[in-house]
This record gives sequence, C-alpha cells and structure tokens, in this order.
Amino acid sequence: MLSNEDFLRQSLDLNLFFLRIMKEHSFFLEGGFTPANADLARQADDFKKQYEAMLKEAVSLADRCVSPDVVSSGEIVTEFTLNAEKATQFFTGIPIDTSITAAELSLVKGVQMLNLQTLARRVADLNQRAIETTRALISFKTLVLDGVLTCRMFTFNYPLLIDHIRREAILFVELLTRLQNRVVIDMTRFALEQESFWNRIMAEHAKFIRGLLDPTEEALFVTAHNFGREFDKLTAEALAAHTQINLLPLVTQESLRETVGIRDFKRQGTEGILACKIRSIILPLLGDHVLREANHYLRLLKIFSKSG
Repeated sequence: MLSNEDFLRQSLDLNLFFLRIMKEHSFFLEGGFTPANADLARQADDFKKQYEAMLKEAVSLADRCVSPDVVSSGEIVTEFTLNAEKATQFFTGIPIDTSITAAELSLVKGVQMLNLQTLARRVADLNQRAIETTRALISFKTLVLDGVLTCRMFTFNYPLLIDHIRREAILFVELLTRLQNRVVIDMTRFALEQESFWNRIMAEHAKFIRGLLDPTEEALFVTAHNFGREFDKLTAEALAAHTQINLLPLVTQESLRETVGIRDFKRQGTEGILACKIRSIILPLLGDHVLREANHYLRLLKIFSKSG
C-alpha cells in the first residue's frame, strides 16, 4: 500500500501533467466545431473551465511537493507553452488562463513533509473530482466521435484524433483510480502497459503532424511519415513483449531512442510554428501539447531503462 508521501507525490505529478492535457483536449474540441454545433462548443468550453480550476488547485497543492524530475522534464510546461497559449488565443479568440502557466513555471521542487495527512485528504478529493470530470469528458468525446463516424456532425478534428484523446482520458482515469486505491505498481507490468500505449500515441502524433502540414512542406512530411512507421513497429514490439517478457529491455531502449528523435522534431516544429517559419494548420498550442507528451513518455522510459 502506498504511503501518504508516495500517494501525494504520484498524485500531484500525474495531475499536473494530465489535467493540462485534458484542459487542452477540451480546447481543441471546442475550436474544431462548426456554428451548427455551438452547443457542443459550449460544453467543451465548460470542460475547459473545470480543468482550469482543478489545475490551478493542483499547482497550489504541488508547490514544494512536486518531484524534481517532473519539474525538469518539460511535461508540465515547456519554454514555448506561454507564447503558444498567447498565440493560440489570438488565432482562435477562445480565452486561455495563462496565469496557470506562469504559476507552473514558478513551481518549487521538493517534498513538503508538514501536514501530510491533511494534504493527502485534499489531494484524494482532487483526484476524485478529476476522475468524475474525466469520465464525463470521455462520454462527451464518445458522443462526438460517434456523431462524426455516422456523419451526423462535422468537426475539423480528425476522427482518429478524437479517438486518440479519448484513450488518453481513459488512461488518466485508470491511473488516478489506482492511486485512490493506494496500489503499488509492478514496474515490469507498468512498463509493458505504458510502452504499448505511448508508442501508439507517438505514432499517431506523427501521422497528425503529417496530415496538418501544408503540402509544400515535403521534407517535414517525409520525416513525420517515417516517425509514424517507426512507432507503429515499436507499438507492435511492445505488444509482443507482453507474452515475451525478455523482449522488454530491447523495446525500452529502441523506444527511448526514437522518442528522443520525435521529441526533438516536435520541439523544432513548435519553435518553427511560433516563428511563422512552417506552413501548416497546426495551432501553436497543439505543437507544444504533443511536445509535452513526448517529454512525459521520455521521463517514463528513463525510469524503465534504469529498472530493467
């Protein structure tokens, strides 16, 4: 059973990453609807506001409690996040609370040992609210995906992207539920699960980037296409490792190498989009969003690599 200290640290680390991801999923959904679905855009905006409130709370609770490796990983915020938010707000007219990003950039590392029991109760309450809100968001994403697939509605988001962000929400709920139950994870099983999941996510990121680039960006198109193919292979290898556990160390090393590559590609892409040097229909915040997910996966892979 997890100690209060481990429960606090793991919960806050997870919430700082995923609450922002869920907030931005809601934003991307809102921005993708047409005037015919203004009601759905309002619902997405409501989800965005709920996640902003919870993320603010998580940031407040996490100050002096967040893991140093999480703060330095670039999965909570990057050097691009604030400018990406400002540019994306300008392009879409959809408000973004940038004060949260400013607060996250000022987070103090370490573990606050005072009032652990009180803090644990507050964090458990935040976890439960995040679970309930995210279950509702999963239902909303399912509704939208079903509507798109049956041609009852149109959105500028790919059907695969809607399915993609739905799977991420499901993972968030699963991980929070384990924490609420104070489950101590088995590292090998966790590595198998996470590498299967995130290799697929990285493959899909590459395919989304490929599909959102301007047709003239041929070199970037080829690079994105190749990353998609490599991560498809790694997804298959990670799934094979579920029944051939001896394959896992090699899959971890290969995944680590490729994730460093796609992280660098995403970083250069986000920088290029912000500098107006890349032709695409990629919002700056989407570039930063997928960069943070690569940073998150890299941190996990480094842990798996050391424990293997």
